Amino acid sequence: MAKAVPLFSGSKGNSYYIGSGGAGVLIDAGRNCKQVEQAMEANGLDMKTVRAIFVTHEHTDHCAALRVLAKKYGLDVYASAGTLRALEMSGKLDPRTRTQVIETELPVGDFLVSRINTPHDAAESCCFRVVCPDGKAALIATDMGVMTDGVRIAAAESDFVVLESNHDIDMLKTGPYPYPLKRRILSDRGHLSNEACAAELAELVKGGTLRLMLGHLSEQNNTPALALRTSVCELERAGMKYNDDFTLDVAPCVTNAKSVIF
Repeated sequence: MAKAVPLFSGSKGNSYYIGSGGAGVLIDAGRNCKQVEQAMEANGLDMKTVRAIFVTHEHTDHCAALRVLAKKYGLDVYASAGTLRALEMSGKLDPRTRTQVIETELPVGDFLVSRINTPHDAAESCCFRVVCPDGKAALIATDMGVMTDGVRIAAAESDFVVLESNHDIDMLKTGPYPYPLKRRILSDRGHLSNEACAAELAELVKGGTLRLMLGHLSEQNNTPALALRTSVCELERAGMKYNDDFTLDVAPCVTNAKSVIF
């Protein structure tokens, strides 16, 4: 039975566990090593079941624990060539750690992981789709300024999707962030807004992807209730009933994660 666990999500750190049959992979490791270990333990997961770490990009909130975690547990690290170079140049990756570039897709144990490029202000960012041994697939797609056809296709072919719902546009525009940062977040290489996310989710549910989660919420420019309400309203406007035609959760910023069986 395939399971996805959002260990952390948000501006302070991001990490997801996707597993099945006593094994799994981590998508990002954006808190310190102890916090990742504690989050795993709090969700009944053993770090020894992790087969590899896949890194979406080199920003600290996605790789803070990478150097220590990979070394401590002897884990291989997979990412795009640009991300691996950026991690090595910034010292976020121990040079002795085994790494491999993922171009399109590759098997890791009984899992098949696909890389889909994303538009973000990083060296070569991407998101990952993981097919579990039972054939069920999960997509973790955050940190992108606009939705791409590649991500749409991967989402439509997945049983469970985490999609970024980073900010409320009005909260961001009127909030305390300096103008250059606001412009960066709103750009095509920034982050998806609640409204942009909601529109994509409606199309996904129409296509049959029914297990959904909102990820990477800004603590300054969003709230879980607002993000959830924006998506639910859009989905219900399209004729779909919350918790009847689809399930929708918000990934937590702390360890009280809700695992999703998909």
